[in-house]
Amino acid sequence: MNRTHLDGKRVVITGGGSGIGADMALAFAEAGAEVTITGRRREPLDTSAGRHPAITAKVVDVTDEAAMVALFEGLGEVDIVIANAGAAESAPLSRTGLDQWQRLLDVNLTGVFLTLREGLGRLTDGGRLIAVASTAGLKGYPYVAPYCAAKHGVVGLVRALAKETAARDITVNALCPGFTDTPLLEASVATIVARTSQSAEQARGHFRSTNPTGRLIRPAEVTATALWLCGPDSGAITGQAISISGGET
Repeated sequence: MNRTHLDGKRVVITGGGSGIGADMALAFAEAGAEVTITGRRREPLDTSAGRHPAITAKVVDVTDEAAMVALFEGLGEVDIVIANAGAAESAPLSRTGLDQWQRLLDVNLTGVFLTLREGLGRLTDGGRLIAVASTAGLKGYPYVAPYCAAKHGVVGLVRALAKETAARDITVNALCPGFTDTPLLEASVATIVARTSQSAEQARGHFRSTNPTGRLIRPAEVTATALWLCGPDSGAITGQAISISGGET
């Protein structure tokens, strides 16, 4: 794909301070786009933005409706919006409190809703909306029921919105990566080590074993799919939950 195929495009990526979001920000900037990244913590955002002059960082909480409205009002017209911000916590359902349930739905589902709603209001015809979901939006995993519920909700939201926007040639899709080599996964590894007798390598081995290819997904593989969805020949792809999981789903 032409590395400058996004020249002049304006892109918004939530959760752009690390992991998949940071990888996307750099790749989209290198492809010619002007990229705005958001997140709740200034330091990782500044680190991510410092990798390319076309990346601008803004501290915004995706669960704050007023802040999201203000973000897109300030940006004006945009071409591509990627709802990537997310969080994960683990616990058996029997020990999942309502506060934890609500917190995970707020970040992983309501945050996506606000991002796509406000982004749509500023989106050009022919624009692209992408939500980073997970294979947890396509299947169940034990001990992360709120996360799975939220990601299933994201897939449903994408499929519904795709029907609403098709007449404007706006595509709406979900990316569903399997376990990906990111700081979020490392946090999960640390939790397993703290709660069990497993070593960090054993914990990582558990995550790798879910992938039939026996490895973790690389952020660049998710980014490449997003770039393709924003390319000139992807207009017929909408309402899809695209599994990036080595055949897990």
